[in-house]
Formats: sequence, structure tokens, C-alpha cells
Amino acid sequence: METIPVSMFDIMGHAVWEMLLVTIPILLVAMTVGLIIGILQTATSIQEQTLIFIPKILSVFLSIVILGPWMGNRILTLAREILGQLQRFIQ
Repeated sequence: METIPVSMFDIMGHAVWEMLLVTIPILLVAMTVGLIIGILQTATSIQEQTLIFIPKILSVFLSIVILGPWMGNRILTLAREILGQLQRFIQ
């Protein structure tokens, strides 16, 4: 962590940014796969709406498996930081 949050509002803002940082790679994978499947559907004139779900689910699952340790480490670090400063905010 670069800076140590000094108030509860800083901690909440930091938590929101960490949440965005952790979820954006998964969302980008889902968006990219959806775009590629959409282009392929348009090019081949296959307009089956359920065709997009299985590749998207598999790609999201695979990206969670690959990025899971990194995501867990970021969340664990944030939890340790918040719980380490908890005593300061209770008083």
C-alpha cells in the first residue's frame, strides 16, 4: 500500500478502488469474449442468443482461476490493513 488512510472515509474510498482494481480484469475478459462472439455471430449470420453464454462463463471461470491468487492477496492485504487500524477508529 502506498499511503496509509487516516480516516474512515479514506479507508472506504481505498476499499472501493481496490474492489474496482480486482474486478476490472474479470469484466474485461467477459467483455472481450462477448465482443468476439458477437462479431463471429454477425459474420456467420448465426443469431442464437444462448451461444454467447458458455464461452463467456468458461472464460470468466478460467480468468478467476488464473487471477484468483492475485485477487485474494489484494483483498487479504486490504482486510489486514483495515483490521489493523480498527482499534484506532473504535476509540
